[in-house]
Amino acid sequence: MIVAGLMTGTSADALDVALVDFTTPDDAPGDELTMELLDHREVAFPDDLGRDLLRLLEPGPVPLSLVADVDSRLGILSAEAIGQVLSETRLGCDLVVSHGQTVQHLLAGGEVRATLQIGQPAWIAERTGCPVLSDVRARDVAAGGQGAPLASMLDHLLLADPAEVTAALNLGGIANLTVVAPGADPLAYDTGPANALIDVMARRISGDPRGFDRGGAMAAAGEVDTELLAQLLDEPYYRQPAPKSTGKELFHAGYLDRALSTRPDLAANDVVATLTRLSAVTVAAECRRHAVARVVASGGGTRNPVLMAELARSLDDGVVLEDTTSLGLPGDAKEAVLMALVGWLSWHGLPATLPSCTGASRGTVAGRITPGHQPLRLPEPRVAPPERLRLKNTPVPQAPTEGEL
Repeated sequence: MIVAGLMTGTSADALDVALVDFTTPDDAPGDELTMELLDHREVAFPDDLGRDLLRLLEPGPVPLSLVADVDSRLGILSAEAIGQVLSETRLGCDLVVSHGQTVQHLLAGGEVRATLQIGQPAWIAERTGCPVLSDVRARDVAAGGQGAPLASMLDHLLLADPAEVTAALNLGGIANLTVVAPGADPLAYDTGPANALIDVMARRISGDPRGFDRGGAMAAAGEVDTELLAQLLDEPYYRQPAPKSTGKELFHAGYLDRALSTRPDLAANDVVATLTRLSAVTVAAECRRHAVARVVASGGGTRNPVLMAELARSLDDGVVLEDTTSLGLPGDAKEAVLMALVGWLSWHGLPATLPSCTGASRGTVAGRITPGHQPLRLPEPRVAPPERLRLKNTPVPQAPTEGEL
């Protein structure tokens, strides 16, 4: 079954696209799922769409007309992107899975009350003729879960049967961690900001509303301010028990400004250096909490050498830090591959979430389906989910656009 996965993250800079072929022995559906990555690429957002998405991610009122307009524009861009991939590869597709852009993830007392992803799937179904799975977080929320991190299912299958405690780390706008340990259920949660606050300062320094700390140059030019770091580390979110999730509804420009009000004369590059240290030490603290021996990292933050060096220094001695290429999966493809996996599971009537990771009362089949050009025909549901994921024949990654995913 060939599934296309589409993913946009909290940095709202690009659309990640992956075309994945899944196969499994018919006589052993609960054992091993094999995945072949046929194509993956990153499609940058037009400047106006990127700016409007970032506007929707900041707290505060926005016109409903803007939400509707961006919903349609993101759907159209997604349709064009997957249409181009199918045309260039000359491959068919059985299902498209579109995550869309999360513009609201509302929490109260640690409980997610609502989650909203936009990017109208009807445009994709009409352009490609394929059924489209979307709105993949809401069902987990309805079952009492956080609706995040969805990556925990992919991490669980990729890291199956570990010899030591291993953590899969994603450094996007927000950092999330999946911990897989021998003989234990996996755990997963958002640890805090990765690039979200760094991006705020980088955009102020550069004057580019979509800028970022390219190559960690701003952080490298600054010095960590221990007083600001201690203040930021006093954030109550870090002390909340898992499962938990967060986003730019907490870690946004106003949040940073309140912290900086006590340090008004701090140099801008010093702020970036401090925020980079914050991202590293909060991740490292969670790794220490679970006695992690190996960290497998992905996401745009892995392209920031200063952040990665800070993380390496912050982890306990002996902890191995590597990226997902060690697993045979290009890091730039991981989140789009995740969406394809969610689609395969849902298509076969299997849960796409893990209660031990999201906090839901049970694992749920994810999303809702927009039919393609043909009548919708689902296969007979599988009895048991796969226990592990095997990768084969991963293509040479295309050169990505530098930036946070």
